[in-house]
Amino acid sequence: MAEAISFEEFKKLDIRIGKVLSAEAVIGSEKLIKMEVDLGNEKRQILAGILQYYKPEDLVGKSFVFLANLEPKKMMGFESQGMILCADKDGEPICLVPVEDTPPGTTVR
Repeated sequence: MAEAISFEEFKKLDIRIGKVLSAEAVIGSEKLIKMEVDLGNEKRQILAGILQYYKPEDLVGKSFVFLANLEPKKMMGFESQGMILCADKDGEPICLVPVEDTPPGTTVR
């Protein structure tokens, strides 16, 4: 179990609904998908190591939960500017989705 954090620490996380505008496998990687994501007030490039479990074309047009204020990271020559949030089911990522239609940029709290 993870270490407990305060509510003040939790409030530092910028968790938002994002809509995937485009997605493609990163050439030369067995795991990475490169996505363009609408986070409401901006579009960002976000990479995710979910290629073994999701087809890029199946993500396009769908909304997921993203961590928007994660420090950018270079992977395979591309910069990822956030993170898609997934549950871990027996080692497989299950991308988190809103139950109802929710506009991009909506804050998760």
